[in-house]
Amino acid sequence: MARNLKKYAYVFARGGSKGLPRKNLLPLLGKPLIEYSIESAIECREIDRVFVSTDDCDIASLAESAGAEVIHRPDVLASDTASEWDAWRHAIKWTVSKYGQFDEFVSLPATSPLRSVEDIS
Repeated sequence: MARNLKKYAYVFARGGSKGLPRKNLLPLLGKPLIEYSIESAIECREIDRVFVSTDDCDIASLAESAGAEVIHRPDVLASDTASEWDAWRHAIKWTVSKYGQFDEFVSLPATSPLRSVEDIS
């Protein structure tokens, strides 16, 4: 008997940005940029859970209202010099501690709002 694979989508969105401050919350065609990634992940049948890793309270609130689960990222992993790899490791450890092992990790950058559900699949 084949087991169902657990596939989780992650959106990494820190509050700070040098180039375009608060870019993840800025509206694009009437809704915040980050909401596009959350919505497309939720709509994707292959994705079992959607997480947003952030250090920002406003992003966390928006993520929860859009249907994602929030992983509160430590400030040290949200600086301009923090590595994306370390943020991924933090999110994976958090997820495993809460839900156990999973099979697939999909990173969906908030700055790619034109991605379709088919792209994720």
